[in-house]
Amino acid sequence: MIGQHIQDLRKRRGLSLTELSLRAGVAKSYLSSIERGIQKNPSIQFLEKIGEVLNVSVEDIINFGNIDQSAALLDKEWEELVKEAMNSGVSKEQFKDFLEYNKWKLHQEQE
Repeated sequence: MIGQHIQDLRKRRGLSLTELSLRAGVAKSYLSSIERGIQKNPSIQFLEKIGEVLNVSVEDIINFGNIDQSAALLDKEWEELVKEAMNSGVSKEQFKDFLEYNKWKLHQEQE
């Protein structure tokens, strides 16, 4: 299961098995055996290396299938807000800029 999740993340990032193994500094054969489920218990060090390249935490890799489904569902109000923003023409970049501005503003207020 962890291997399948790593493979899904790798493919979503557009990386080949070779690219991920080189960037993470892990053996391609070991990564392949993890993804195919031959090796089922990768070390934390391995997961840290893979997670760094894939931009996910070790916890996210390990707990991907253990999240309570009800807790994983988006709050309906947030979902509606996102849909409204999308329908009004707000781009992802504009939304990210807005979030960054708010983070900066909160930081300024705390100082």
